[in-house]
Amino acid sequence: MSESERFDWPTRIHQVLGRCGVRQVAYVPDTGHKRLIELCSDDRGMRTIPLTTEEEGIGLLAGAWLGGERGTLLMQSSGVGNCVNAIASITQACRFPLFLLITMRGETGETNPWQVPMGRATAPVLETLGVALTTVDHPHEVEAAVAPMAARSFEGGGAAGVLLSQRLIGTKVFRE
Repeated sequence: MSESERFDWPTRIHQVLGRCGVRQVAYVPDTGHKRLIELCSDDRGMRTIPLTTEEEGIGLLAGAWLGGERGTLLMQSSGVGNCVNAIASITQACRFPLFLLITMRGETGETNPWQVPMGRATAPVLETLGVALTTVDHPHEVEAAVAPMAARSFEGGGAAGVLLSQRLIGTKVFRE
């Protein structure tokens, strides 16, 4: 593996998803997930489904699981607030696996003040809902974090997520 491949974290996540048997990738368009979405879209073994809200992804992935397929939901930390009730009710009552990959906003270097409150609340909210979490800050940590959390969700039948920090994805710069 070349040095650039080692630190191409979206490719590493895509490879883990493939090894885990993920067939459906639901997402709300997000710059932080752009490369991963492209990789999954180009993969004939995966179906990407764009959503209008993150909450739709919970129901979609519950249906995928009932239909015998594994899936993941890609979202931004600001979207966590949109699906609290769905996570709390459907995943806990039905115990279906929900695997979340969440790009973080509102952390160090954030230039959009609207992103800060949910960025700070994302981990505590998800943990309160019983979602097992880990955070990735550096590209070399991606595979070692994503693989066990995916296994925990898919094999254990619960909700698990990986928070992809702004240290990993970078900060968005807005220009006038």
